[in-house]
Amino acid sequence: MIKLAECPACQGRGVVQGVFYELDCEACNASGWIDRWLNQPLPLQELAVQLGMNLRAALKRIEQLKSTRSTGPEAYYQEGNRLGAGGTNYTGD
Repeated sequence: MIKLAECPACQGRGVVQGVFYELDCEACNASGWIDRWLNQPLPLQELAVQLGMNLRAALKRIEQLKSTRSTGPEAYYQEGNRLGAGGTNYTGD
């Protein structure tokens, strides 16, 4: 997995401001991402593979964060007990 960084020329947008309109950023091949260590743009085929791997890692991390359950007093505040007005969560505060 290649570490990616936002392009410093376009700040990750993929376009730079021209005189009258926005132009594709040549520093990153209009992708907004460059190789963090070499500071060079990746070929588009390699970039697609790297972005896919980064996406899968991010989705896995999101699932890990969602699956963690609260314990102790915090758990009482996180779960809905439907005792409040209109069936909302009532915490007794």
